[in-house]
Amino acid sequence: MPALTALAPAKINLFLHVGAVDAEGYHPLSSLVAFADVGDRVSVEPADRLSLTVAGPFGGGLGATDDNLILRALRQLGETCGIAEPKLKVALDKRLPIAAGLGGGSSDAGAALKLARDLLALDLSDAALEAVAGVVGADGPMCLRMRTAWAEGRGDVLTDEPCLPPLPAVLFNPGVPSPTGAVYRAYDAGPVRAADRPAPPGDWSIAAVIEWLSAQRNDLEAPALALTPAIGAALSVVAATDQAALTRMSGSGATVFGLYPSDDAARSAARALSAAHPEAWVKAAQLSVKQR
Repeated sequence: MPALTALAPAKINLFLHVGAVDAEGYHPLSSLVAFADVGDRVSVEPADRLSLTVAGPFGGGLGATDDNLILRALRQLGETCGIAEPKLKVALDKRLPIAAGLGGGSSDAGAALKLARDLLALDLSDAALEAVAGVVGADGPMCLRMRTAWAEGRGDVLTDEPCLPPLPAVLFNPGVPSPTGAVYRAYDAGPVRAADRPAPPGDWSIAAVIEWLSAQRNDLEAPALALTPAIGAALSVVAATDQAALTRMSGSGATVFGLYPSDDAARSAARALSAAHPEAWVKAAQLSVKQR
């Protein structure tokens, strides 16, 4: 059987409201999560044992792959289905920056799980596969779904939001990591806000959604900027592009996104940013594009 390949899309937190850490060390949150039409590529094919190879522009930054989230997820899949380690050769083309606030590792694992289920013809429902994806972290189930959703609780209480239109965007990463753990610790040391879920917009047009998002926030942005000043500079340069309507950090950083009124405006901004900042990772994208 030939290899199966899928996009592991970048995850974008359009807003991220974070509450105080609980007794078990988790933060309650509220977020509207969308997925981009850019990301890593994952391929799976039959083999005599489970293995993972990594290539791509950011592959070298992953280090040892023995406990990569893809392998962790596939081992859990094998345990759940009673088939031991799935005999699969997995290839990851790592195109997303690492420690970038884009959910790359979880998205890679979600894509691999879907491909493995198809390749091995496993009788496993989407809900059961989401439970398997939880082994990689709180964002595992949402990254397995790969569709726009409200995320609450620890990020694992998901409600699909089919009304979000494809949002023209630019993703900009300044080329520095923003480790999630450090950002959350910095957040806990300062004023902590509430994981409130805002009422949805009354109008789901692009302009109305951007206006509504402008009234929301990313509670991790201030502590991330304090730890990594390059994020602040990234926000400034994206905000300065022609027709940029909203600029915000995604997740715990360091990637920021800009929203634009049209795809042409987003592509034009991406070209300008790439020319002015060749050291950065810059992509024009659509957010909320439905994935496989």
